[in-house]
Formats: sequence, structure tokens, C-alpha cells
Amino acid sequence: MKKILIILSAALLVAGCGLLSNLSSGGSSASKALQNLGGSKTFTFNSLPKNVDELKRLPEAKCSTPYETAALTVLALTRYEESPEDCIEMLNFLKGPEEVTTYEKQFIRERIKDKGYKVMSFFKGTRPDNNYTPSKPYTVTVSSNPYSFDNANWATLYLTSSGADNPRPVKLREKPSTGEWFLNEIQFLSDIRLPANQDKWY
Repeated sequence: MKKILIILSAALLVAGCGLLSNLSSGGSSASKALQNLGGSKTFTFNSLPKNVDELKRLPEAKCSTPYETAALTVLALTRYEESPEDCIEMLNFLKGPEEVTTYEKQFIRERIKDKGYKVMSFFKGTRPDNNYTPSKPYTVTVSSNPYSFDNANWATLYLTSSGADNPRPVKLREKPSTGEWFLNEIQFLSDIRLPANQDKWY
């Protein structure tokens, strides 16, 4: 009986070592996701892109992490009020193998038209009382939580608006064959506190 217990203990030890080895290898999407749980990344840009060619020239345009793609989504949306066409073209690039649907175009128009301050509120230095005027260079932080990578090849990350109390989500999807992360769904354009120049109670 004692000999059997010793054999079983040895087998469990070997199995445990194998499991730890697999988790620490970092080769799978799951282990890569585990390394990113609960983190945040801050991106700084000297200027805002006006078209897809300028967007593609940014280092983050490799879209090698979901954080990069989320940050670039904010940059693309800042262009909407001046040129919806350029904005949509940039978003098409960020969506990878898909394109912005008719429904998504209408959704963006309804949320941003005459409310461009919503997008600007995700940049550092903005506040309702300064009409969401960002500091320069433009800085945006993208964060994750322990549930952001629950599903393989998918991520839900968060952006913090200076006009809202809670972070707002953005959904992204990985293309495993290339390792690129693309925009799936914009979920952060709900209303926020009005800027001072539009708030009659300010």
C-alpha cells in the first residue's frame, strides 16, 4: 500500500510539472492573455491622423496588441466631424477583414454628430470645464481587467472618459493566422457630461 502511494505521488508531481511548463511557455493565445490581465497601456501621439495613410504610418498600426487597436480607434473617431469619409476609411482599416456596416455608420453618426467632444474626452487633460480640450501631445490610456480575455481570440478593453464615472468598453478580435488584433465593436460612445460651453447650468 505504501509503495502504491509513493508511485501515485510521483505521477502527480510529474503531471503538475508538465502543466506548469505548458502555462509558462507563453506559446498559446490563452497564456498570452494571462500575461495581460488587469494591465493598462498609455499611448502618446504628436498629432491626430487625418486619413488612413497617416494612420498607417503610426507604429501602433501594426495592430499587434488589442491595446494598440483600441487607441487607434479613438484617433480615427476624432476625424468624424470634419470628414466622416476619412473616419470610416480609417475604421475599415482597423476592422481588418471586415468593414464598417451600414448600421455601424448610422450608430457612429448618431453618437458623434455635433458631439465630437465625446471622443476628445478620452484624451489626457480634458475636463468638462475646459470643453474637453486635450493636452499635447495627445495621450490616451487603454486598460483591461481580469475578465478582458475570458474568450480565446477576443478582448474587451476599456477607455476612461473625463466626462463619465465609469470606463467604457471596446471589443476587439484577434486574427490567429497573423496575430493582429482588429476592431469588432465600438461600445464607448454613450453620452457624457456636457462641456461647459454647452451646459446652461455651468
